[in-house]
Amino acid sequence: MNKDQVKGVAEKAKGKVNQAVGKVTNDPAQQAKGDLQEAAGDIRKGYGDAKEEVKDELDRERDIKKHH
Repeated sequence: MNKDQVKGVAEKAKGKVNQAVGKVTNDPAQQAKGDLQEAAGDIRKGYGDAKEEVKDELDRERDIKKHH
């Protein structure tokens, strides 16, 4: 797991908390903030996932070249 994946998951969790606080306090702005944070977390995690996939593929390519 890379830092973008970790930060994305953390941002998504903060968003869920803000959404819940907004619902409990009947604060639409707080809920909207939570929605945005959750979306930003999803994007950052997706970016981290893509980076990890590229890294894994490059590692596989290097392993194949080492054995040939």
